Amino acid sequence: MSTSERTPAGFWAVWTAVAMDLLGFGIIIPLLPLYADSFGASPTVIGVLFASYSLAQFVLSPVWGRVSDRVGRKPVLVVTIVGSAIGSLVLGLAGSLTVLFIGRIIDGASGASVAVARATVADVATPEQRPRLMGLLGAAFGFGFVIGPVVGSLAALGGPAVPFFLAAAISAVNAVATWIRVPETRVVAEAGVATGSIRDLSPTVARFVILTFVGVTAFAAFEATFSLLAAERFGLGEAEIGFVFAGIGVLLVGTQGSLIGPATRLVGELALIRIGLVLNVVGFLMLSVADSWALLVPGLAVLALGQGFITPTLASAIAGSAKPGTSGAALGVQQSAGGLARVVGPALGGALFAVGLGVPYVVAAVLTLIALPIVPAALSVESAAALEI
Repeated sequence: MSTSERTPAGFWAVWTAVAMDLLGFGIIIPLLPLYADSFGASPTVIGVLFASYSLAQFVLSPVWGRVSDRVGRKPVLVVTIVGSAIGSLVLGLAGSLTVLFIGRIIDGASGASVAVARATVADVATPEQRPRLMGLLGAAFGFGFVIGPVVGSLAALGGPAVPFFLAAAISAVNAVATWIRVPETRVVAEAGVATGSIRDLSPTVARFVILTFVGVTAFAAFEATFSLLAAERFGLGEAEIGFVFAGIGVLLVGTQGSLIGPATRLVGELALIRIGLVLNVVGFLMLSVADSWALLVPGLAVLALGQGFITPTLASAIAGSAKPGTSGAALGVQQSAGGLARVVGPALGGALFAVGLGVPYVVAAVLTLIALPIVPAALSVESAAALEI
């Protein structure tokens, strides 16, 4: 087995922690709108409820990343998972909309586990291993979103609050297991080097963060409006749309889990990001005009493939481009940018859908094209130094 195909000690413990954390997240998300509706929430209030999670994540993710650079990955990972458990428990116990908002804000404020897990992997992976391991970590993320809704639907048979209590229990067990199984990986920064402050982030990282915001905004606009498109053009109901999203999730998991490593070795990280962006442009444009399954299915497949290439490879490039001692902060800022994009994207997509069914996807394609020149021509000198640490 080559060096790039090996997994560092502790990697699968981190993978399991992320998978279980996102399993709890996946249990909650599909059921939260109906749960909030039972408290009398209007569609607008439900939208704000979802946005509150992303806004809290936007504010706190860089903080958690910076703290993990200073005090260690393991304690921060455990604290963020405990926060998810508390947030889910508050949702299950909620007796009013106000308490629902408190639960979502707690969950969002502690929602930096993925960024900290990526920083953990970056600590122990060689540059050759890093893209493949980030892809596998992305597959853990997808696992939660594919399996979670199924588990949540079954749990809801026991009552509307049961899925939230189940998510809380899973997170609590996950926190204990993470404390026991995940090793501490943070390398203490040497004197005179960066110590995790956001102002220490390199210009290359800043470009990748901007690219993340633009790309996630475009993809979130698709996520927020596709159900409406599928219902209007193809007459799909909730169950059929759920299967479509599950299929997209499976494609994302397959791409990130099996293709990232070979593809990166073949073309390199930066080229793979560009390929992913081009695939997304093609996928968005196909969806904008899709009026038959012959266009819809390939368009969704191309989009899933492109997004599957982009997400873990961007994380790997950011980890490799960060100055010594700042990978946690860099990945936290990236997750923060993604959280803000998940507020902007759905709002933009909804407004554009009111103009025309295909308009959100045309605009998403344009945004993605704008993102292409943001990809740097090469990793900076600072990045190369960071890779040697």
